[in-house]
Amino acid sequence: MQIPLEKLAQHLAAPLAPVYMISGDEPLQRQEAGDRVRAACRSAGYEERSVLIADGAFEWRRLLDFGNNLSLFATQRLLELRLSGGPGQAGSKTLQAYAAAPPEDTVLLILGPRIERKAQDSAWHRALDDCGVLVQVWPLEKRRLAHWLVQRAATLDMQLSEAAAALLAERVENNMLAAAQELEKLRLLSGAVALDEEAVLRAVADSARFDVFDLADAVLGGDRLRVLRVLRGLREEGVDGVLVLWCIARELRTLAAVAAGFARGAPHDRVLREAGVWQRRKPLVTRALERRSDWQDLLLEAAAADRAIKGAAPDPWAALEALALRAAGSRLAL
Repeated sequence: MQIPLEKLAQHLAAPLAPVYMISGDEPLQRQEAGDRVRAACRSAGYEERSVLIADGAFEWRRLLDFGNNLSLFATQRLLELRLSGGPGQAGSKTLQAYAAAPPEDTVLLILGPRIERKAQDSAWHRALDDCGVLVQVWPLEKRRLAHWLVQRAATLDMQLSEAAAALLAERVENNMLAAAQELEKLRLLSGAVALDEEAVLRAVADSARFDVFDLADAVLGGDRLRVLRVLRGLREEGVDGVLVLWCIARELRTLAAVAAGFARGAPHDRVLREAGVWQRRKPLVTRALERRSDWQDLLLEAAAADRAIKGAAPDPWAALEALALRAAGSRLAL
C-alpha cells in the first residue's frame, strides 16, 4: 500500500505492517519517517533491532537468513535494510521471496533513495506494495517549505513570521535538513520568542551552515584549496556529513543533467533553466563543464560516500574530501 508521508502516523497507530519502505532523496523527511516507524515498533514491544546495509558487496541471502532465524533474546524484531540504490536482480528476487512469506515476529524497515517511475512497476516493488506500506518523500517547493518552517517552529515554542520563514527558506535553498538545523540554532540563540525577518537575519548572519554552499561554489569553480579549507572547517564545527554530501551530490546531479542536455544539442539557456541553474551561477556551472564530463561516474562515487557516512568506512570525511576534490578537478597543485 502506497501512502503519503502525512498519513504514516495514522497507519502506525494501527497494527504494524510486516514491511515499511521509506524512499526519497530528501534526507530529513526520510530520517524522521524512519524514526516514527522505529518508535512505533518500540511501543509495540519490538525490542531487538538489526541493520543490514545493501551496498554493492551485500549478500542478499542474509535478509532471508535473518527472517528464518528465530531470536534467542526477543520474540519481536525490527530489521532495517538500507539501500544505496536499486536492489538489482539478486535483491529483486530476495525481496519478492521475503514479501511472499514475511516472518511473523519481524518488521522490515527499508530505507533508500528515490524510486524511479520505471522501478515502481518492477516485480520487487509490487511485491512490497502488496505486503506492506510504502512511503515516498519529496523535497518541498519554496512556498511549502516556508509553511513547513512556521509549523516546525511552533513545535519548538517559537513564532516565526511568514516573512521570516520565506527568508529562511531562501537562505537554505530548500534544504529541509539545513532548515531544521537553523530552527534548532535559532531556538538556542533566541529562546521561545516571536521571530521576524530582522531577527532571523541577525541570527544567521554568521552561520557556519552557509559554508556548505561556499563548498558548492568552490567545487564548481575548481578551487581545490578552498574546497579543503571549507571541508575542514565544516568538520571542525560538527556539521553533519549528510548535509555536506547532499550539497555536493546536488551539484553533480545538476551538472550531469546539463551536460546531457548540451550533448543532445538543446539550447543552452533552456537546458540551464530546466536544470534550475540561477543566473548568477551560470558562469560557475559553465566553467565546471569545461573541466570534465564524467559526472555520472562522480555520482557513483557520491553513492560510495553515502555508504561511508552510513558506517561502511571508518572516516566518511575522507570520502567526502576525495569526492569534492575530484569534482573540483582543477590542476591547482596541493
